[in-house]
Amino acid sequence: MKVIKEFLLTHKLSYFIGILFMLATSYIQTLFPKVLGQTIDILTHKGFSFYSVRLNILYIMLIAIGAFITTYIWRNLVIGNARKLECYLREKLFQHFQLLTLEFYNKRKTGDLIAYAINDVSAVRMTFGPATAMTINGIVICLISIYSMTKAINLKMTLLSLIPIPLILFFMINIGKLVQKRFKRVQECFAAISGKVSENINGIRVIKAYVQEEAEVQDFERLNDDMQKANLDMVKISSFLSPLLELCFSVSFVLNLIIGGQMVIDHTISLGDFIAFNGYLTMIMTPVISIGRVITIIQRGMASLIRIDEIMETTAAVKDGTEALDMKIEGSISFKNLSFTYPNANSPSLRNINLNINKGMTVGIVGKTGSGKTTLASLILKQYNVDEENILIDNKKIKYYTMSALREAVGYVPQETFLFQASVSDNIAFFNDSYKKEDIEEAARNSCIYDSIITFPKGFETLLGERGVNLSGGQKQRTTIARAIVKNPPILILDDSLSAVDTVTEAKLLANLRNIRKDKTTLIIAHRLSSVEACDLIIVLDEGKIIERGSHEELLAIGGIYYEIYKEQYKNTNRAS
Repeated sequence: MKVIKEFLLTHKLSYFIGILFMLATSYIQTLFPKVLGQTIDILTHKGFSFYSVRLNILYIMLIAIGAFITTYIWRNLVIGNARKLECYLREKLFQHFQLLTLEFYNKRKTGDLIAYAINDVSAVRMTFGPATAMTINGIVICLISIYSMTKAINLKMTLLSLIPIPLILFFMINIGKLVQKRFKRVQECFAAISGKVSENINGIRVIKAYVQEEAEVQDFERLNDDMQKANLDMVKISSFLSPLLELCFSVSFVLNLIIGGQMVIDHTISLGDFIAFNGYLTMIMTPVISIGRVITIIQRGMASLIRIDEIMETTAAVKDGTEALDMKIEGSISFKNLSFTYPNANSPSLRNINLNINKGMTVGIVGKTGSGKTTLASLILKQYNVDEENILIDNKKIKYYTMSALREAVGYVPQETFLFQASVSDNIAFFNDSYKKEDIEEAARNSCIYDSIITFPKGFETLLGERGVNLSGGQKQRTTIARAIVKNPPILILDDSLSAVDTVTEAKLLANLRNIRKDKTTLIIAHRLSSVEACDLIIVLDEGKIIERGSHEELLAIGGIYYEIYKEQYKNTNRAS
């Protein structure tokens, strides 16, 4: 609600003007039954004046024109603001997504987050646009109509005609609660379907490889049936309200015909008053019947607003402290008795890590899967909360650096490569216009992807498919490495990002890195020892602990885990001996 409040305060003037014109529209509309009734009375009077009839016809035309102008203005302001609110809310939600940490995304489904940004935001827009307009317009029309029916025509007829109103209000309140509950279920089903479609498209190659198309279709049909059932359950409730209101108003019209007709016969009221009364009753009926739809829209909007509010109230697990500054980073890294356990994990991922990495060093990190290699890289990037006394950058505690300063200083290539549906050039530059064409091409040469790129139909301007689907695994990895190289960061982290590269290309790429990063710190996380053999220092992790450290030759001489890995990887070559 804080975000909504900010928007409403910013646009309060246009909303205020829009509501004024909306009130004017409602008032103008209520003039029509009165003028029509007067015209009927004139026509039924002997010796009526055509001038009076023409004058009333002119009034009716002016009423229509006035209603058209005022309606056009308020719809542009109120409905237009609702569209702006939709855009504003979606931007705020997306901005908030960028601030949330990996821990949040590990617990959330992609489809659910998509539902927030599309369906929920749209439901809120409907509440603060059409539903708000229909509510205000309906209330004003009802009040003016009831006042005119009571004062200008007959109090008794008015009271008898409005007998069903309390019953209508009772049903609207109770049905509205059910609508909100059932709409929440609809949104949950939409999120499940969105997630399934997204997952299926991204994993289509695996699905086809394992001949799981039919199983996937059946699974989707189940989710789709759940969505249909949820929608039908909501329709059963929401569609009940309008017929109920029409039934109640039918009772009002019957009472009006019986009592009003007798009054006309008794000359208590004129025929024109009777027609005007029916006109007012019809005007009341229209907004009250539409209240069923308004209640449905508002309850949907409130359900969505609650869902959005939960996300907006979710705070980032990792934040900059009050002491954090945007300081320049040279590149030295130190770990002092560092231990770390993931949230909700049973055992620590890192245990008592002590390691000094001087500026300009190239450090290799090897170990079994799950030994803590990637965790170490994640903590350097401040992706999880950790005791900040245990990590130092340039001999300063990591808490003294803002996350932006820290991450600007690190070029990180994760295990899972991610490329955008954009040109090769944009993917390497990461949409940063400050890089020159020559910088991008040089980074591509150093990552050994240049020769492949120039064979593409449009070279560096070739558009990649979603997630770089039209590239091989090795090409994806080298493109993401080029993205990190063009940044020229003080610290470069390659997290098992050479696994899909052939050994010849790997050797050339590593040689290029040694040449261009002589005074910069590089961390190479790898399973393949050929990636780390030339490193200044190699550490071996096992169950979150550093169990061996040294150069390639020193670790082989120790004859420990590193030596065993080496023998296994080179057992069919001369190097194994």
